[in-house]
Amino acid sequence: MRSIQESEPGGRTTLRVAAVSISCLLLAVAAFADEAQQDLKERRARAMAKLGAESMLVLFSAPPRVYSADVDYEYRQDSDLYYFTGITQADTMLVLMPGNATNKEILFVRQPDARREHWNGHTLTLQEASAASGIEKVLFSSGFEDFLSAALSGSAPGMRRKPGFAEFGTFMKAVSAGRARVALMLSPPPKLSEPLSPAHEFARTIRDRFSGVTVTNAAELVWGLRQVKTAYEQRVLRRSLEISSEAHRAGMHTAQPEVFEYEVEAAIEAVYLKKGAMSWGYPSIVGSGPNATTLHYSESSRKMEEGDLLLVDAAGSYQHLTGDITRTYPVSGRFSAAQRDLYELVLAAQEAGMKAARVGKTPDDIEEAAEAVIKDGLLKRGLITDVSGEQFRTWYTHGICHFIGLDVHDVGDYNRPFEAGMAFVIEPGLYIRPQALDDLPKTPENKAFAERVGPAVAKYANIGIRIEDSFLLTDKGLEQLSATVPRTVPEIEAFMKTRPATR
Repeated sequence: MRSIQESEPGGRTTLRVAAVSISCLLLAVAAFADEAQQDLKERRARAMAKLGAESMLVLFSAPPRVYSADVDYEYRQDSDLYYFTGITQADTMLVLMPGNATNKEILFVRQPDARREHWNGHTLTLQEASAASGIEKVLFSSGFEDFLSAALSGSAPGMRRKPGFAEFGTFMKAVSAGRARVALMLSPPPKLSEPLSPAHEFARTIRDRFSGVTVTNAAELVWGLRQVKTAYEQRVLRRSLEISSEAHRAGMHTAQPEVFEYEVEAAIEAVYLKKGAMSWGYPSIVGSGPNATTLHYSESSRKMEEGDLLLVDAAGSYQHLTGDITRTYPVSGRFSAAQRDLYELVLAAQEAGMKAARVGKTPDDIEEAAEAVIKDGLLKRGLITDVSGEQFRTWYTHGICHFIGLDVHDVGDYNRPFEAGMAFVIEPGLYIRPQALDDLPKTPENKAFAERVGPAVAKYANIGIRIEDSFLLTDKGLEQLSATVPRTVPEIEAFMKTRPATR
């Protein structure tokens, strides 16, 4: 949009252009919001079609988490509730009842509280919550327990007297006949040392108090829907990865000898906020030199040195969707011979995994394709002596494919064949930690292995390399969502030449 300062005499033409541009922007924003709301409605409809008329699905918001003393962490909504409602505030519950004639969707939100809002900000009104979610029936959360008690008891005269609640007969009859089911998110099961989640607490209450109701686990249903991204989600995910890719390029421009790891992290995360990704999708990993061999290194405190590799694993969360990107590059601008040698092996493994990622295949196919390349490459480089066993796991220590979406390690069935709309990463990595040999069980076989690979380990010591990209599987094939971040050796070295002068 042109600025007023660029106007022609009188400023009228530019002012008119600006007004038209603003109007177009507002229309685009409104259309985007309408599309988001429609997508939420369709998600709920698909869930209800799978539930059946005699079932009820109940979802709870995430509880606030204490950071320290009387300070909470920044609030993060439960991903499953957000998936169906788009609501980001606490004290929110969703009830889906497919058997109802109307009011199949009922949303409960917190009551306004002037003091709380003075401290923590605006609480959605009933009308605002309805507009955001597309759910017509929105009630205050103070009525949630009474509502469920009435519904689960199979007799709800009080509910029948209220306008809009007279059509609950299908579920009530199912309760009376002992066929009613309440679906709750009961995966994963809580550890003995942890408090019960709201869903597990509710499940226990139902089992204790309502004999005509069976509790079922909704995880397979809900997570099965989340595993295949809608067209709307795909567009948001693409934008999320565009932002994260720009952030990685900013980090690469910052990295050089004598710069601290935290300076690279700051450059990356500044791009998130500037572009509307209001938080990271997971804590950034920025590890240089030997720190690159620690998978989830979190300190970001080391000053980088000439000759170091820097491993950066980072991505932002844009409208609650996050990808996952890792790049490894030389802070001095050029790979050493040993660094290049291992980097090319990891890149070849990723390429093999990408070729295996097709509709009808599974994550195991990706894992197997990459492993074959890694085993062969490690054998040729003297880092293992046998490709038939698990020696390669000394240096190749994690799985390389996971789903992405509302969570960076998103839900999904890893035995389910790939379908168009699934989003995932491929992230092979090698981490040459000399200590790994000392950590092997003390057996004659391991002693012989350590002696034979010792010279190669010395050659590649403390090199950590991971290459990770986010992908979307479409009807046309594999779409690399993070392709604008330099990835090959020539691309990386050429890009590093465009950095500002060394300080």
